[in-house]
Amino acid sequence: MSWIFLFFAGLFEIGWAIGLKYTDGFSKPLPTVLTVASMIVSLGLLGLALKTLPVGTAYAVWTGIGTVGTALLGIWLLGEPATIVRLACIGLVVCGIVGLKLVA
Repeated sequence: MSWIFLFFAGLFEIGWAIGLKYTDGFSKPLPTVLTVASMIVSLGLLGLALKTLPVGTAYAVWTGIGTVGTALLGIWLLGEPATIVRLACIGLVVCGIVGLKLVA
């Protein structure tokens, strides 16, 4: 169950990271409220996952999910560049996440 909590914590991390872009410096109320709510849910789920998972593994996987998801959504939604090198580096992060899951 901890890995499920961790997975969803990572998804909510993506939500708040992308949400920050839409808050316009926290000047737009609805995106700001949704971003802060996503932060709270993400940290709450991470805390639940940490009840049984090692902190180093959980934190690395949580930030990895957030990193990969945010980078991919940045490419898809925000028109950020999708160069071969950038995609390869994202792939390396995914390999790290999978590797940590396999050895945990």
